[in-house]
Amino acid sequence: MEKNPMGTNIVTQVGILVNDIEKSIKEFAAILGMDEPGYITTGPIEETQGEFRGKPCDARAKLAFFNVGGNLTLELIEPDEKPSTWREDLDKYGEGVHHLAFVVNGMKQVVSRLEASGIPLIQKGEYQGGRYAYMDSRKTLKTLIELLENDN
Repeated sequence: MEKNPMGTNIVTQVGILVNDIEKSIKEFAAILGMDEPGYITTGPIEETQGEFRGKPCDARAKLAFFNVGGNLTLELIEPDEKPSTWREDLDKYGEGVHHLAFVVNGMKQVVSRLEASGIPLIQKGEYQGGRYAYMDSRKTLKTLIELLENDN
């Protein structure tokens, strides 16, 4: 594996799976001493062009974001029941840390480099202003890596 296949080592987000996003927002806001951010719902497959394990993925999730300093965000994720990495991990491992996210340039090349090093792509999709890819680094890093590429 090359020295840094992602091209960065700066964690920009910690993703946390939850069963009840409204309850979790209240709990995090209270502990962090922050206002409750509310949540959004991911778009339908027509917008996200989502894929999970190489197949179309129409799963959706509620997402809430806490900016906790610098460029670090805590993302709370409450998935629906459809197949996705979120649902799979929530069912298998329960609530808790799902991923560490890194902003990258050249998503396709970064995904290829990570796959060549034994870290396969598990889920990908689009969001307004960019795209994401979850890489299955659980064997080595004990959590997933999310790659985020924003349009400029």
